[in-house]
Amino acid sequence: MRYAPPGLCVNDFDLLRHADGAYTVLHLQGPWTAEFDHLRMETSYGRATSADLVHWEPQGTAFGNGLPGRFDQQAVWTMHAFPHGTGMAMLYTAVSGLTPDGWPLQSVGLAYSERTDGTGWRRHGAGPVAEADPRWYRTGERMGWRDPFVVRDDESDGWVMVVCASDASLPVEVGGCVAWATADDLEHWTVHPPLISPGDVDELECPVLERLDDGSWLLLGSVGATRGFEAWTAPRLRGPWTRRGPLGPTGAYAPRVVVAPDGSRVVLHTTPRRVGLADTGDSCRGMLAQPKTLVAPPGETPRLAWWPGLDPWLGELTGDPALHAVGDVDVSGRTEVVLRAEDPDDDSAALAVVCDGTDLRVDGPGGRVLARTVLPSPASALRILTIGEYVEVYADGVFALTALCYSGRPAPWTAATADGARQVPVRPIRLPDPYRDDASAVWSGPPATRAAAPVARR
Repeated sequence: MRYAPPGLCVNDFDLLRHADGAYTVLHLQGPWTAEFDHLRMETSYGRATSADLVHWEPQGTAFGNGLPGRFDQQAVWTMHAFPHGTGMAMLYTAVSGLTPDGWPLQSVGLAYSERTDGTGWRRHGAGPVAEADPRWYRTGERMGWRDPFVVRDDESDGWVMVVCASDASLPVEVGGCVAWATADDLEHWTVHPPLISPGDVDELECPVLERLDDGSWLLLGSVGATRGFEAWTAPRLRGPWTRRGPLGPTGAYAPRVVVAPDGSRVVLHTTPRRVGLADTGDSCRGMLAQPKTLVAPPGETPRLAWWPGLDPWLGELTGDPALHAVGDVDVSGRTEVVLRAEDPDDDSAALAVVCDGTDLRVDGPGGRVLARTVLPSPASALRILTIGEYVEVYADGVFALTALCYSGRPAPWTAATADGARQVPVRPIRLPDPYRDDASAVWSGPPATRAAAPVARR
C-alpha cells in the first residue's frame, strides 16, 4: 500500500513497466533523520519490484555514485530509465561537489544496461552529457540542473529531455523553471531556453512528460515551496504550454505516470514522514504512496481520482475501530468526521476531517490544523483513507488533501453535522506487509492497539 526499503526512506523515484506486466521502481534512499545530508546519504538507488503497484518487494541497491574525481563522485539524484535497443538507457542527476557557499554542483549523466530489469548499469564515459547553459540558466551558486526526463521528440526522430533548472533572467526565489534539450543519440544534447518559466516558483522539480490519448502533452512539475505538484498541458512538446494548476496537494511530491495492470493511467508519488514517527518529529523523506487514477479530458484541467485497483485490498463494511481504513461520507453543511479519539474512555477527537463549504481540513489533537485546502466548490461527498499516520481525502472523487497524525487511538468513525452525529461504516485495509516492524513499516498506532487492529479479508 505504501513502500520504503527496510530501515530507509524514499525520495524521488522512477517507474519501469516490463513486457510481462511487472513493475520495477528505482528510488533515492537514505536513513530516517532530521538532518538529511542529501550529498552524503543520497548516493545510491534502491530497487523494488511489484506485480500490482501495491505490494512492493525490496531488491537491494541498483546504482551508486561515481569514482573519486568524476562528475558524479558526490551523489546521484533523480533518474529516468527507459527502453533503448534490446536493453535500457538512463539519464540521471550527478553531483560533483559543492560551491564555496555549499550549493551542489549538478549535471546530467548517462548510463546504459543490456538488461531490462533496472540493474547492470554502466556509465557512458567519465563526464556529463548535458550541463546548464549560462546564457539562460543559473550555474554555480543556487543553480539547478537535475531530475532529467526523456521522451521521443514529436517533431523529429530524436529525443527531448526536460530538466529542473533555475532561470538566470529571474530572481532566484522565483526562478524555478523547466529547461529542455534535444538530441539525436542521447549522448550529444543541445540546450534551449526554458520550456516553462512561471515566474512565481522557487523550484520546479521532477518534471514528467506524458503523451495523452489525443496526442497532446501533459507536464507535471513538483513545486518546492508548496511541496505539491502542478500540471501543464500543450498540443506539442514545444508548446504553447497552459498552466492547469495544482494536481497533487501539499505532501504529495515527485509524481510518476504509468499504465496500471487494469490498463488505466495512474500517478504514484512520494509522501513524507516525521522523525521518530511522532507528531513532534521533524519532517523527513518518506514513502512511496499508493496509485491514483489520472483523469485528463482533452482541453480540461487534469485531476487525480481513486484507483479501483486498491479495492481488492479492502475488507467488508464494519463499524469497528480500524487504524487502516477507507470510509465514504455524504456532506451536508459543516461536517466533522472523527477518525480517532484521544483515549478509549474519552471521545474527544484526536484526528478529524472537517468540511465546511469550500474549506477542507484535517485536525489533530486539540483541534490543531494539520492540513488545509480551499476547494473550487463545496463538496457533497468525501472519501477518506487512513494508513497508519497517513491521511488522504478525496472531495467529490478528486484527490484533495493529505496529512500526517501519530496521535490518538482508533475509534468508530462518526460524522457530526448540525442535525446530529451518525456512525460511518468503513472498509478496513489489508496491508501487503502486516508483520514488518522496521522503521520503514507503516505506523501501527499506540502499542495497545497493535494486536487488536482488525485485518481485512481480500
